[in-house]
Formats: sequence, C-alpha cells, structure tokens
Amino acid sequence: MKPSIPSGTRDFSPVEMQKRNYIFDVIKKYFHLYGFEQIETPAVENLSTLTGKYGEEGDQLLFKILNSRINESKKKDELRREFELSLEKSWNTDLLTERALRYDLTVPFARYVVMHQNDITFPFKRYQIQPVWRADKPQKGRYREFFQCDADMIGSNSLLNEVDLVKLMDDVYTELKLDTTIKINNRKILSGIAEMIGETDKIIDITVAIDKLDKIGEDNVIKELSEKGLSEEAIKKLKPVFAINGSNEEKLIMLENLLFDSEIGKKGIQELAFVLNTVSHMGGLSSADLEVDITLARGLNYYTGAIFEVKANVSSLSSSITGGGRYDDLTGIFGLKNMSGVGISFGIDRIFDVMNDANLFPDSISKRSTVDLLFVNFGEAEQSYLLKYVKELRVLGIRTELYPDFNKKLQKQFEYADKKQIPFVCIVGGDEMSRQIFKLKDMQKGEQTEVNFDQLVAAIKNF
Repeated sequence: MKPSIPSGTRDFSPVEMQKRNYIFDVIKKYFHLYGFEQIETPAVENLSTLTGKYGEEGDQLLFKILNSRINESKKKDELRREFELSLEKSWNTDLLTERALRYDLTVPFARYVVMHQNDITFPFKRYQIQPVWRADKPQKGRYREFFQCDADMIGSNSLLNEVDLVKLMDDVYTELKLDTTIKINNRKILSGIAEMIGETDKIIDITVAIDKLDKIGEDNVIKELSEKGLSEEAIKKLKPVFAINGSNEEKLIMLENLLFDSEIGKKGIQELAFVLNTVSHMGGLSSADLEVDITLARGLNYYTGAIFEVKANVSSLSSSITGGGRYDDLTGIFGLKNMSGVGISFGIDRIFDVMNDANLFPDSISKRSTVDLLFVNFGEAEQSYLLKYVKELRVLGIRTELYPDFNKKLQKQFEYADKKQIPFVCIVGGDEMSRQIFKLKDMQKGEQTEVNFDQLVAAIKNF
C-alpha cells in the first residue's frame, strides 16, 4: 500500500519544526510577558458543547466522531435512517455521534471556565497552544488540521484588555520581523448599521456577508444579502458603508454621522475610539499599522464588541494570520452568566507559510543543529570509555551524541555529522584514552586540536 496522509494535513521535517518552534517560542515569550497562564483541553469535545456556537457554516465544518461499536447496536434500522438524515443537515442525534474534534480553542475555553470556576482567580488570563480541526475545503493557506495559539482574558469588561491584545500582537510580529496590519472594528457598530438600515433581525446574515467583502467583492456580497431577504431599500442604505475610507479619525467621524440615531452603534464607536486613543497614548505600535476596517465582521456568532484581524503585508498569501474579539456571554451558554471575555488567536500554520514565502526566518534556524558534539565510535572499548563522558557533558547542558554503530567507517561517521550540521566532532581512540585527551575537530573551520575535558567543555560552550 502506498503511504499517504489525509487531505488538508501535513508532515513537518526537523528543519521545518525548528522554524515552527521559533514562532511558538516568540509567541510564548509574549504570552508570559503579558501575564497569561497556560492550560490545555481535550482534542475531543461533546458535540453539544460545540454546535450552535459558530453559526450554520461553522456547524457544517465540525469533524464529528461516529459513536464506537455502533455495528453491535440493536437499532440498525434507526441508525441507518439517522445516518441518511445526517447527510442532509448539519446536525444529528446522540444515537449516531456524541463527540467531535474541537473547531477552535475559545468555546472549549468557555466550557473550561464554567467547569473550573471555583478554582479560577478572575479576571483570568489564559493561553493555549493546541491543534484544531475543521472539515473545510483544503487550499493554499487553509488546512483541516492546524495549530492555534490563543490568549484570552475573561471576567473583566475593561477595554484595557483590548489595548493589551493590540500591543501583544504588535510585539510578536515586531520580533518575528513580519510587516503587518492590525485591522480593528466593533460588532456594536455592525449592529448599529443593521439598525440603521432597518434589518436588526438579520444581523448575523449581514455580518457573515460583509465578512466576505475582500474575498468575493461588493457585488457578490450584495447578491448574497439579497438572497438572504434584505430589501432593495436596506441594501441601498448599506452601500455607503462600503465606501467609508480615510484615516482612522475620519472613518470614526463618518460613522458618527451615519449612526447618530443608533445608541448601540454610538457605543461601538466610543469603544473603538478608546482603544485607538489609548494605544496612541502608550506611544503607538512598534511596527504594525492599526487600521479601522468597517467591513471587518468575523463570522463567528459569539463576538459582541471589538474584533481584530491581522494581515501580513509581505506575502502573496493574503489570508488572516491572527484574529479575535470580545464576547460578552459565551460562558452563559454553559450556565455561567455575565462573564465577559476578549481574546485573540495566532494561526501558527499561516504565519509559518507567510514567513516561509517571504524568507523571513533567520538563517541561523535552518543551520542550527540539535547536537553540539558527536563522539566518533571506534569499537566496544572506546564506546564503553566514552559513555561516562557523554553523561557528564549532558549534565553540563551540552547536547552530546555518541555514534551508535562502531562497525561504520570513520568517513561515514563524519558524513553523518556534516549532514546534521553538528559543529564539533570528537575522536577518541586507544592513544587518546591512554593519555586522557580528546581530539576535537571544529567542523566549520576544519581545525583539529588536542584538548583535555575542561578545554573540551569550554570550546563548545564558547562556540
């Protein structure tokens, strides 16, 4: 059988993993700097936990897990009918499936908060770095299995949390040397727009459609809204929104004029202005552009306030690399009311693709070996002699390897070190053992010297 992997998934080589771990390490560094604590949740959640939280489209992208041992069920006819019905809709009963792979990390986090509320100190700042799964159509920059790096603050209504997240995103992408634009909007503004055009009951349809503006264009968005039942008059009133442009300040002024009659819209504008003004008061951003984007909607149903999306400006890959927003009562679905939160999610796979595409990884990453020193293996006596030094060097924090096979030629062992880019190779034979010295070869310089153990340690630590 020819081996393969499922569509929308990937293998990563050791070099690729070094690059990915570089991104993980930078993100973790700033998560810790901003005071977030790490948690993890199961890959599998109850289907009832996930359904109804992401909208109709999101529900259809859940990877559902067939109940185990259904082949032994006595309800074969009922199961067959249930399976046929599940092909026509995005949900089914517990008879067929009760569990699914997690779609994101935010809903499982809300479930976690409710279950562990008595052990949590609020406001609670958590971060989580784990894979998620979506039954989406695979394409460049879009996968069925991918990692998310989430940071959320829950139990606080303060807009300083939004400011912190904007600064955190800027810090991460500044260190990664990735030129980005942080787009920001507020769901209350979108609700105000729906109110202004007289279609408050269609707020979800409006946000889902507007969120696709940069992907499908204005004409297709209008067509979709028309198909969802928006009147020509409502669409006519909506069109000026698509034309809002200028500086952030000019956009807010245009919105104030447009939504002067909407209380919720004005509240959204005030919140947006606070975030912009506070970021400016703190000295602005180090490298990212902060841009108000009125068409930014983000399709997830649970957002209620600020929403964020980060685009990379240096790659042909135009998809979002970070997103998030404020959710006022996501935990209320699970029984814990009035617990507002806000969070962001770094899409590690998209960041990896963008940085690869733009050659932004430091050269040292792909050239960095996972081993500092390789001992050549001449035979059983030398192997036995060197094992104690391998242990001592590892205790000292030097990544050390003894070539495992002593029946390999010396040239073969040096080729191994060269291919793995190991910086030092140590040769110890009978003469070196009797004199208690080491022949140390610097693989980059091609120089070979005789050293004692202390000099060996110093040479490698000073490299």
